[in-house]
Amino acid sequence: MGILGKIFTWWDGATIGTLFTSAMTGELVGTDAQGNKYYRAKKRRAAGQPFGGSERRWVIYNGPNDASRVPAEWHGWLHGSFDGVPESNLPPPRIWEADYTPNATGTPAAYRPAGSLDRGGKRAHATGDYEAWSPDA
Repeated sequence: MGILGKIFTWWDGATIGTLFTSAMTGELVGTDAQGNKYYRAKKRRAAGQPFGGSERRWVIYNGPNDASRVPAEWHGWLHGSFDGVPESNLPPPRIWEADYTPNATGTPAAYRPAGSLDRGGKRAHATGDYEAWSPDA
């Protein structure tokens, strides 16, 4: 995407304003396995300012802007659940933990159960094992 795309679009990567803010007032804290970069403001807000006393934190996505691409450990950091970077606050990963996968809604990889319109819209007939609730029963 060219310079015009960076100026006029927000849905595909960071805008010029966000990149400028990150370079001028942000401090790079870390990156995740997907290449997303996490920043925090170099200066804390004063107590009388909006969101007073809290630290401003943000993410620059490596690809489309989709909040489901933020792993759980970085989500907690972004929302101020802990102060240190995730590597210093999390236990080591368990062998049974699955790797992170982004939300597939709206993509060809989305879940489409039998009977959905994308799979013909034909649902299996009821088997007769359902009995409606009745207050008298």
